[in-house]
Amino acid sequence: MEERIQITQEGYNDLKKEYDHLVHVERPEVIAELAAARAQGDLSENADYDAARDKQAKLEARIRDLDVMIQNAEIVTTPRKGAKVVRMGSVVTVTDLARNTEDTYTLVGTYESDPLAGKISSTSPVGAALMEHKAGDVVTVNVAKAYQLRIEKIA
Repeated sequence: MEERIQITQEGYNDLKKEYDHLVHVERPEVIAELAAARAQGDLSENADYDAARDKQAKLEARIRDLDVMIQNAEIVTTPRKGAKVVRMGSVVTVTDLARNTEDTYTLVGTYESDPLAGKISSTSPVGAALMEHKAGDVVTVNVAKAYQLRIEKIA
């Protein structure tokens, strides 16, 4: 049995959307590219055919990966507004006590993390430090040079 993948409803919807796009849009395009390359004749020295085969292999691998993730997804319920503790799906505003800077993060599953968009994994050092804590708590982020964050707000 595959390991369950914790994911928010939004992350699950994104996986399904990507899967559907790859299967119903990208796959037929690659099949058409392969057919066009095959029609050129000799496949032994056909760069278009080789490129289309590589593209197809990557596409099919991604489709398989997405299928496994979707089949093993465990959708985590997003906390209600006014939640008292940080859980997966929480939007958390924190202050870095050493730098006196404020950041806001959404805690998500590993497969949907996007740090540049403020979405961090609940198992990342920051995410793990924040989990199950309340507004006002000071948590230590355990990395090579540990630092502290104060939880300002949980939305």
